[in-house]
Amino acid sequence: MNTFNEIHQQRRLIWLTLFTSTSTLVCCAIPIILVTLGMGAAVASLVSAFPFLIVLSQYKLWVFIFSGIMLFVSGWLIFKGNKSCPTDPKLAAICIRVKKWNRRIYWFSVSLWAIGFIAAFLVLPFQIWLDS
Repeated sequence: MNTFNEIHQQRRLIWLTLFTSTSTLVCCAIPIILVTLGMGAAVASLVSAFPFLIVLSQYKLWVFIFSGIMLFVSGWLIFKGNKSCPTDPKLAAICIRVKKWNRRIYWFSVSLWAIGFIAAFLVLPFQIWLDS
């Protein structure tokens, strides 16, 4: 039963990781992409509707560092080697299903984080390099 409790704790951490990686996308990637596509008015209305985006954008480096650490810890918990499912068939089926969904959510979180990182830190320097 200890393994079942560990899986539930791991599941909570995975959802927290998804939330933190989504915050990097919301704070940095979406506004940059919208402005690049010529939708600056949409960004202005987004910021006026959700003023906390300004604070997230001001501390985007810390947001990315924290979410990157969360992703690393989640990945370590998901992919560390000595985990097994219970022998009870019902619990084993639940365990396998949870592990599969944890991996899916983890890779989705990693892709969101990567998109946010590219948009927040790499697109503008690359564009400046291309213009010069």
